[in-house]
Formats: sequence, C-alpha cells, structure tokens
Amino acid sequence: MLYLMHEMQHLALMPARLMAKTYGRMLGNPFNPLSHTPVGKHISSAANVFEQLTRRYGKPSWDLPETMVDDVAVRIEEEVVIKRTYCDLVHFRRDVEGRKDPKLLIVAPMSGHYATLLRGTVEAMLPDHEVYITDWKDCRYIPVTSDRFNLGDYIDYVMDFLHFLGPNTHVIAVCQPAVPVFAAVSIMSNWGDLCTPSSMTLIGGPIDTRENPTAVNKLALEHPIEWFEEKVISVVPPPYPGMMRKVYPGFLQLTNFVSMNLERHMSSFGDLFDHLVRGDEEAAAQKRAFYDEYLSVMDLPSEFYLQTVKTVFQDHSLPKGEMMARWHPVEPQKITRTALMCVEGELDDICGVGQTSAALKLTTDLSSDKKNYYMQVGAGHYGVFNGGKWRREIAPRIKAFIREHDLEVGTKRDKSFAVKFAPKRRTGRDFDVATDRPLRLA
Repeated sequence: MLYLMHEMQHLALMPARLMAKTYGRMLGNPFNPLSHTPVGKHISSAANVFEQLTRRYGKPSWDLPETMVDDVAVRIEEEVVIKRTYCDLVHFRRDVEGRKDPKLLIVAPMSGHYATLLRGTVEAMLPDHEVYITDWKDCRYIPVTSDRFNLGDYIDYVMDFLHFLGPNTHVIAVCQPAVPVFAAVSIMSNWGDLCTPSSMTLIGGPIDTRENPTAVNKLALEHPIEWFEEKVISVVPPPYPGMMRKVYPGFLQLTNFVSMNLERHMSSFGDLFDHLVRGDEEAAAQKRAFYDEYLSVMDLPSEFYLQTVKTVFQDHSLPKGEMMARWHPVEPQKITRTALMCVEGELDDICGVGQTSAALKLTTDLSSDKKNYYMQVGAGHYGVFNGGKWRREIAPRIKAFIREHDLEVGTKRDKSFAVKFAPKRRTGRDFDVATDRPLRLA
C-alpha cells in the first residue's frame, strides 16, 4: 500500500511538474523579454527548483570517459565482466599498455543509492589501479521469480568476484559493505584461499555499531525486527517487472536520509534558487549535479535488508563472534595475510567514530605492520569517499597503503609511489594501532 500511494502521488504531481518545466524553459529563454526582469527570473528559478524536487530519477551514468595516467589523458572503456541477477561487476578498462598497476575491487553499498554515488571514489583511484566495482541492480526491475538475495548471498558475491579477479587483489568497502566484505575475507582466510585479497580498506562501515551509536543505530534497537517488516517493507506495484516482490523502497530510504539533515537540504535548495536568480550557472550546476545523484534511489530486497538490520544493528553478531555465513563461522582472527586499513570521518552521523576501527581490534592475529587507521577531521559520511577531503587527504593514503602491500608492485620496487602520493597537508589524524593514540603531526 505504501509503494502504491507513492506512485499515485507521483502521477498526481505530473501535470504540475510538466507545467513547471514549461514555465521554467519559457521564462528562462533569453529571447523572452520577461527573462530579464526580476519577476521572470524568480518565477523561472522557482519552477526549475520545483521540477527538480518532483522529478523521477533513473540510474545515473558513470560519465568517466578518461583519466590521467602519468600526466597523459587515457581513454576509459566501461565493460561488464560478470553479470549476475542482482549485480554486475564493472571494469573501467584503461587504454594503456605495459603497466602492472594493482587490481582494485570497490564494493559499493547496497543501501538505496546506485553505485554511481561512488563516481568520485572511482575517479580518484583510476590513474593508478585496475578498477572494478560492484554495480547493484534496482529490485523493482528484477522479477519475483528470480533467486532471492540476502546477506549471505552478498558475501557469496564478494567471494565470487575476488575469485574471478584472482590472487593479489585489493578491496575497498564503502559504508554498508564493510561487514560482508570483512566477513568474506575472514572466511577466505580461514580456508587458506589463494584469492584472499592482499589488502582490505574499510571506509565508514558499521563493523560494531555499539561503538559511539548514531541516530540510525539507535532506531534499529528501538524496535523489534517484526516492526521493520511491517512498517518499512512494501510490495512493488505494477507495471514494474519486479511487481509483487517485497522490497525496502528506495524512496523510503531517501526520506530517512533527508529527514536526518532536513535543514541542511532545505538550505541547499534555497541556495540553488538564489544561484538561478542571480544567473550563477556554475554554482547552480554543481548543486544540480549533486542532487541528480543523491535523489536517484533503488529498491532493496526485503530479505537482505531485514537480515542486515538483525545481524549488524540488533544482534551485533560480527563483533560478538557469533556471525555465520551459510554454514561458515565468521572468524576475523583468522585474517593474517590481508593488510587492513580503516578510515573514518570525524563528523560521520551514519557510522560513528570507532565503529569501523573495531575491525582492527577483531583481527587479533594480524601483525601491527599490516594495520592502518586514519580519521579525517571535518569529514562527514559522504566526505570520506567523495569530495575535496577524499581527493586531497584520504585517497592518497589509501593508494600508498595498497602499494605498500601489493605483492608485485610494492614499495621495494616502486619507492617513488609513496613519495608521489604522500599527503602534502596533514589535516587528519594518524593513529598508532599499537597504542591507539594519535601520532604527533609534523
């Protein structure tokens, strides 16, 4: 019923949205004399903002045509190397020869937004890595007759992709996939799997949500799992291919995200209106580009969502040592060869400081020289994998960490890499994992 009401509301707004789009274009046309008047500018700007707020957003494109490799523009070709029911493995193939850059698997979150939300993450890593990413599919387009998908399937997907990429692969998990990636590496380590990744970087992930709990964590503990199944799970209506499938709707997830920072988003759209009135097209384009991505959402399979809430946020199975994937126990202490880096944001209101770094404590048998922790001062949840702080401060540290632990192109063979990517300004805080205290900044 909830999903159906959302669709009916969208259809009811369609005439107003089309009218706003028409007025926006008509009054924004420079050949229209009204477009140069204050009244015309205000009406046109208001119409454009209304149209953007009520638009139906599809999956954004990656829009990564090229990258710079050794100061030379290199063409990028996006190719799907594995097609699965719920996810494609996408390779950003660079048109270069003779390079042995590390293989990097970026595991995108399956939490409402498309994998393209990590466009900035991919863009920063492309010049120095062979980048692959998990491109999750919108469940409203997956027929109900297809296989079901839960947290165990997610872990299986990660292990399958790592097996496809082979030995000496590096993996980055951003936000929600920190748990399934950590679990997958733990299981593979227990097996003595040759395809266990050389390094694993966890960015803003809920490894132990008992540490510094946020509003999201508290909400999960306030209600039993039956409440979530009754209140937030809905059925996809016709005419979508996935009709009759039970999902956690993307629009509901988006509503929760927006409500957490409602004043900030209202202010942001107010700024967009002001930019349009003043004719500041560059600033307006930046705002639009962000919200074109942010407002694009996808539905999640209900079984995956409910199992994640129960396992990660209510039972805390992973940090308690009680998590099982299929019939395999998840034992982080078995990780002894995979180097581990944890990245957190000081202002993260989704995964509080300490939740991701809990992985360093759980890997008790991993030597300290294979552990690394970085907390970015002034960064929120989005800022730890996108934006200026990501590009200037975080990405260079991750690149150097990957090179250090790569089996083929480590620092012994390529010492210039560590110098090249050493952050020039240290606005964050580096920690000594042995003492758990911040290192003194130079």
